[in-house]
Amino acid sequence: MTGKRPAPTIKTIWGLAKSPELQLTSEDLHLLVAGYVGKDSLKELNGREIRLVVQELQRRKDSAKRQAGEIFPGNAVTVRQRKKITQLAEALGWEEEKRVNGLAMKMFGVARVEWLDYQQCSKLIEALKAMIRRQEE
Repeated sequence: MTGKRPAPTIKTIWGLAKSPELQLTSEDLHLLVAGYVGKDSLKELNGREIRLVVQELQRRKDSAKRQAGEIFPGNAVTVRQRKKITQLAEALGWEEEKRVNGLAMKMFGVARVEWLDYQQCSKLIEALKAMIRRQEE
Protein backbone atom coordinates (compact mmCIF):
# COMPACT_ATOMS: atom_id res chain seq x y z
CA MET A 1 0.00 0.00 0.00
CA THR A 2 1.47 3.34 -1.07
CA GLY A 3 -0.47 5.49 1.39
CA LYS A 4 -2.05 7.59 -1.37
CA ARG A 5 -5.61 8.69 -0.86
CA PRO A 6 -8.13 7.85 -3.57
CA ALA A 7 -8.94 10.77 -5.84
CA PRO A 8 -12.01 12.72 -4.68
CA THR A 9 -15.17 12.26 -6.70
CA ILE A 10 -18.48 14.02 -7.15
CA LYS A 11 -19.71 11.73 -4.37
CA THR A 12 -17.05 13.31 -2.11
CA ILE A 13 -18.38 16.77 -2.98
CA TRP A 14 -21.93 15.76 -2.06
CA GLY A 15 -20.76 14.14 1.16
CA LEU A 16 -19.03 17.34 2.29
CA ALA A 17 -21.91 19.55 1.13
CA LYS A 18 -24.46 17.53 3.12
CA SER A 19 -22.26 17.31 6.23
CA PRO A 20 -23.82 18.58 9.49
CA GLU A 21 -21.43 21.53 9.51
CA LEU A 22 -22.37 22.80 6.02
CA GLN A 23 -25.85 21.42 5.24
CA LEU A 24 -25.81 22.92 1.75
CA THR A 25 -28.86 22.60 -0.44
CA SER A 26 -28.41 21.42 -4.00
CA GLU A 27 -28.88 25.01 -5.15
CA ASP A 28 -26.26 26.33 -2.69
CA LEU A 29 -23.77 23.69 -3.82
CA HIS A 30 -24.30 24.46 -7.50
CA LEU A 31 -23.93 28.19 -6.82
CA LEU A 32 -20.70 27.55 -4.94
CA VAL A 33 -19.34 25.38 -7.77
CA ALA A 34 -20.36 27.96 -10.40
CA GLY A 35 -18.73 30.73 -8.42
CA TYR A 36 -15.60 28.76 -7.64
CA VAL A 37 -14.81 26.97 -10.91
CA GLY A 38 -17.29 28.56 -13.32
CA LYS A 39 -19.28 25.45 -14.23
CA ASP A 40 -23.00 24.95 -13.70
CA SER A 41 -23.00 21.15 -13.56
CA LEU A 42 -21.05 18.90 -11.22
CA LYS A 43 -20.87 16.33 -14.04
CA GLU A 44 -18.79 18.80 -16.10
CA LEU A 45 -16.01 19.00 -13.48
CA ASN A 46 -12.63 17.50 -14.30
CA GLY A 47 -10.34 15.95 -11.67
CA ARG A 48 -8.52 19.19 -10.85
CA GLU A 49 -11.79 21.11 -10.44
CA ILE A 50 -13.23 18.36 -8.23
CA ARG A 51 -10.13 18.63 -6.01
CA LEU A 52 -10.50 22.44 -5.85
CA VAL A 53 -14.18 22.21 -4.86
CA VAL A 54 -13.42 19.50 -2.28
CA GLN A 55 -10.64 21.65 -0.80
CA GLU A 56 -12.97 24.66 -0.57
CA LEU A 57 -15.78 22.63 1.00
CA GLN A 58 -13.33 21.08 3.47
CA ARG A 59 -12.00 24.55 4.35
CA ARG A 60 -15.54 25.76 5.00
CA LYS A 61 -16.37 22.65 7.02
CA ASP A 62 -13.23 23.07 9.15
CA SER A 63 -14.05 26.74 9.63
CA ALA A 64 -17.57 25.86 10.75
CA LYS A 65 -16.19 23.29 13.20
CA ARG A 66 -13.83 25.88 14.71
CA GLN A 67 -16.69 28.27 15.16
CA ALA A 68 -19.18 25.72 16.46
CA GLY A 69 -21.50 27.33 18.94
CA GLU A 70 -20.80 30.77 17.54
CA ILE A 71 -23.65 32.75 16.00
CA PHE A 72 -21.61 33.71 12.94
CA PRO A 73 -20.10 30.63 11.22
CA GLY A 74 -18.32 31.07 7.91
CA ASN A 75 -15.26 33.03 6.88
CA ALA A 76 -13.33 33.67 10.12
CA VAL A 77 -11.77 36.85 8.72
CA THR A 78 -15.17 38.51 8.27
CA VAL A 79 -16.93 37.67 11.56
CA ARG A 80 -16.92 41.28 12.82
CA GLN A 81 -17.98 42.60 9.43
CA ARG A 82 -20.86 40.14 9.26
CA LYS A 83 -22.02 41.22 12.72
CA LYS A 84 -22.09 44.80 11.38
CA ILE A 85 -24.01 43.62 8.30
CA THR A 86 -26.58 41.98 10.58
CA GLN A 87 -26.95 45.21 12.60
CA LEU A 88 -27.41 47.28 9.44
CA ALA A 89 -29.93 44.81 8.00
CA GLU A 90 -31.91 45.00 11.24
CA ALA A 91 -31.79 48.82 11.04
CA LEU A 92 -33.40 48.50 7.61
CA GLY A 93 -36.12 46.33 9.12
CA TRP A 94 -34.88 43.19 7.37
CA GLU A 95 -35.84 40.37 9.70
CA GLU A 96 -35.14 37.54 7.27
CA GLU A 97 -31.60 36.41 6.50
CA LYS A 98 -32.59 35.72 2.91
CA ARG A 99 -32.91 39.46 2.19
CA VAL A 100 -29.26 40.22 2.93
CA ASN A 101 -28.21 36.96 1.24
CA GLY A 102 -30.20 38.08 -1.81
CA LEU A 103 -28.33 41.37 -1.84
CA ALA A 104 -25.01 39.49 -1.61
CA MET A 105 -26.12 37.34 -4.55
CA LYS A 106 -27.11 40.39 -6.59
CA MET A 107 -23.90 42.29 -5.83
CA PHE A 108 -21.32 39.49 -5.91
CA GLY A 109 -22.96 36.31 -7.23
CA VAL A 110 -22.39 34.69 -3.81
CA ALA A 111 -25.36 32.92 -2.24
CA ARG A 112 -24.55 33.50 1.44
CA VAL A 113 -22.97 36.37 3.36
CA GLU A 114 -20.81 33.83 5.23
CA TRP A 115 -18.94 33.14 1.99
CA LEU A 116 -17.97 36.75 1.25
CA ASP A 117 -14.37 37.84 1.51
CA TYR A 118 -13.17 40.94 3.37
CA GLN A 119 -13.52 43.36 0.43
CA GLN A 120 -16.96 42.07 -0.49
CA CYS A 121 -18.17 42.48 3.10
CA SER A 122 -16.83 46.05 3.11
CA LYS A 123 -18.74 46.87 -0.08
CA LEU A 124 -21.91 45.27 1.29
CA ILE A 125 -21.62 47.31 4.51
CA GLU A 126 -21.28 50.52 2.49
CA ALA A 127 -24.28 49.57 0.33
CA LEU A 128 -26.39 48.91 3.44
CA LYS A 129 -25.28 52.24 4.99
CA ALA A 130 -26.32 54.03 1.79
CA MET A 131 -29.71 52.32 1.89
CA ILE A 132 -30.18 53.45 5.49
CA ARG A 133 -29.25 57.04 4.56
CA ARG A 134 -31.77 57.01 1.70
CA GLN A 135 -34.42 55.56 4.00
CA GLU A 136 -33.84 58.36 6.53
CA GLU A 137 -34.18 61.13 3.91
